[in-house]
Amino acid sequence: MTPVIDLQGSMVLLGRFPALTDITMTASEGEIIIVKGPNGAGKSTLLRLCAGLLPMKKGKGSVLGFDIATERMSIRPHVGMLGHKTGLYPDLTVKENMQFWAQVVNASPADVMSAVNLLGLDGRLESVCVRNLSEGQRRRVSLATLVVQRPSLWLLDEPHAALDSEGKQIVDSLILQAVKSGATVMVASHEIDKVGENQTRIIKVAGGAVVNDTRNDYEGDHDAS
Repeated sequence: MTPVIDLQGSMVLLGRFPALTDITMTASEGEIIIVKGPNGAGKSTLLRLCAGLLPMKKGKGSVLGFDIATERMSIRPHVGMLGHKTGLYPDLTVKENMQFWAQVVNASPADVMSAVNLLGLDGRLESVCVRNLSEGQRRRVSLATLVVQRPSLWLLDEPHAALDSEGKQIVDSLILQAVKSGATVMVASHEIDKVGENQTRIIKVAGGAVVNDTRNDYEGDHDAS
């Protein structure tokens, strides 16, 4: 079976700075992978590379069967990315933002309503402009757009940020639902070590390279570094 993510010695430059120096890793369908490491280690860059948002300077890589070097634009429609920026239109209401994304991915009004209800955005919040929402509420809207997109690969950068305890539980539930449907989820986070009782890989990144790859399960951690 073709890996969902297959990176072999991948290097990414941000300007002249090597943000990723030698990333080698694979990910299979239905996995939950948590990427950990200090600030500047390359966690966010790794997610952006897998989303097809950054070019690869050296190495080989594919995402969902698409070559990162030559088919980056083909990757993007199949990937849902939650980054530090919301990806929302601040002058549009919650409902209008959701309707926009529904048109992009051909989602039905029922799909939109389901996502809005799931993230607790129904009622008066639907008519509020995004610029007037709290940071946590904007985070929920961004997550709702991912639910509508139904991507094959979820890339989440600090998904618990700015969320209350209920919001964090919703995020974890969304991750579990995504993998049950066959999606793969990769999370960059300082605070998440495990999602529910699911088996979860933890990849540690330092200096732009994978330095440790372990599986968090009932049989103990298996070092693959």
